[in-house]
Amino acid sequence: MDTITWHDFEKVALHAGTILEVADFPEARKPAYKVKVDFGPLGIKWSSAQITKHYSKEELTGRQILGVINFPEKQIANFKSQFLITGLADDNGDIVLAAIDKPVPNGSKLI
Repeated sequence: MDTITWHDFEKVALHAGTILEVADFPEARKPAYKVKVDFGPLGIKWSSAQITKHYSKEELTGRQILGVINFPEKQIANFKSQFLITGLADDNGDIVLAAIDKPVPNGSKLI
């Protein structure tokens, strides 16, 4: 594993946002949702997320997530993903979301 500096870490824009909407994404190669997230003063952004194994659309709406918002947009099928929702793989390789355990303002930066 490469060691990074604090300055390197500060370049990653990891921010809290609240999920506003979740839609099916049948065009994706692997099962995924289209997720619309409010990052407060940083805007509303969409992402594709392979989180269908552990989460229903209904339980995701209103949930806060951590997203990397300074990656370039990524074309996934007919959709442009504007940020990366963070998570970890379980024993089966299915994604479990990184969690925020108490509410924080949308747009808050991970420090």
